[in-house]
Amino acid sequence: MAKRSSLPPSLVRFTSGGSTFTVDSRYEYIKKIGQGAYGIVVSAFDRKTNTKVAIKKVSNAFEDLIDAKRILREIKLLSFFDHENIISLQDVHRPAARTGYEDIYIVTDLMETDLHRVIYSKQELTDEHIQYFMYQMLRGVYYMHTANVIHRDLKPSNLLLNKNCDLKICDLGLARGFDQECDDLTVYVVTRWYRAPEIILNSSEYTKQIDVWSAGCIFGELLGRTPLFPGSDYLDQVQRVIGVLGTPSAEDMQFIGNESARRYIHKLPRRDKMQWTQLYPKANPLALDLLDHMVVFNPGKRYSIRQSLSHPYFRDLFNAEELPQAQLPFDWSFDHFQPSKDLLQSLIYTESLQFHPD
Repeated sequence: MAKRSSLPPSLVRFTSGGSTFTVDSRYEYIKKIGQGAYGIVVSAFDRKTNTKVAIKKVSNAFEDLIDAKRILREIKLLSFFDHENIISLQDVHRPAARTGYEDIYIVTDLMETDLHRVIYSKQELTDEHIQYFMYQMLRGVYYMHTANVIHRDLKPSNLLLNKNCDLKICDLGLARGFDQECDDLTVYVVTRWYRAPEIILNSSEYTKQIDVWSAGCIFGELLGRTPLFPGSDYLDQVQRVIGVLGTPSAEDMQFIGNESARRYIHKLPRRDKMQWTQLYPKANPLALDLLDHMVVFNPGKRYSIRQSLSHPYFRDLFNAEELPQAQLPFDWSFDHFQPSKDLLQSLIYTESLQFHPD
């Protein structure tokens, strides 16, 4: 129940999931819709726009400075992007002061579910569904890539859906630029099951092709309704990849700079490539042909997102003129700082001012 006691009229307070939210009074609480490592998400009605929105509360956001920096990165990216297949940022609650606050509230479009829930539901998934989901995801990722942004954590739970099967990509806190030096490159990138071989094998170079691999893993999961490579640890992950794709040739292992990783692969029993029809006997042959070009061990031979979009599998959907590109590359220069609590609080406060200029 919303209470206004001891609050200015511009704010409203309500409790959900054991956490107290204090937000702009334009929002009317509806219900809790999710809870994750990063906080609680509720749905609310926005009286200003007459739409339903999602409000994410990140409690004690500055306890872990790396996490707080990720939240700043996500706010910056969502403010920059303008694409129908990427979640859009509606508001960032303005704290009472530039520093000294602990919680962050982020308001985005409200979506009804995510692809993970759909894959593991009893909902029938036709080839048209799979085609439409994949096309929208690739379209959103293509736009990111034109802005010099790699998502790095594509997985079914980061693809939000509504009743009309519209899809929006979320969770951009791990995103990076193509040419960035990465401090947390190997520790946090991509949930293991969707992780490209070049990341698992500790290649010093990685490119936007890592998003293509993750998208291909999601494609397989849509086709089979089970994860393609559900490794229990990173060695098991490598074995599962080789179990499906076969033992890579010497040429296809050239990108692996890590000598011990190469030795490990040489010691594994030799495996032949599986036919995708064995794994997905009922799938559209065009879907399997595209999958075969996306889930490729050697990143240099893997399709790009653009090549994937123009594959015949999408011929009824693809229109090159309807493929928006970012007008400018995203400016990553803000990201080069040593995080401190006061600095991060001040930077997030500054971001909130674009929604509350008064």
